[in-house]
Amino acid sequence: MLVFEDFTPGRSFALGPKTVTAEEIVDFAKEYDPQPMHLDEVAGKASILGGLAASGWHTCSLFMRMATDSFLLGSSCVGLSGIHGAEWRKPVLAGDRLSGSSTVIGTGKAFPDPGFGSVAFRHEIYNERDELVCLIQNAFVFDIRMTAGR
Repeated sequence: MLVFEDFTPGRSFALGPKTVTAEEIVDFAKEYDPQPMHLDEVAGKASILGGLAASGWHTCSLFMRMATDSFLLGSSCVGLSGIHGAEWRKPVLAGDRLSGSSTVIGTGKAFPDPGFGSVAFRHEIYNERDELVCLIQNAFVFDIRMTAGR
């Protein structure tokens, strides 16, 4: 199990791949972001997005799934201390195949409880055309080695 001390600056974790389907774009949009460009191919093509496009929030959710599968489930992660930035650089369209990386950019003891440490990440998500579609910076909180599995 990965704990705080295992997340050294520069360490990187591969994300994906994950192919985004039209059905999941529409399902997410119906529930959380029912704008026309996320619900209908014709409306998506008529928009600046150029096709049926995932909501930016859907893209963040896809990232979270990829990070969970990549390294969070095998770690002592206890949560997220915040998002420092999310940028949607290119639309994520139906059929896109996403992959990327999560890279540690810093660590610290962010809590009064000495049993936890904060790890800052830069997450880059690319489509199959090697275009950066999403950039996220955040910090996850992990147990430190001496307290893991309390």
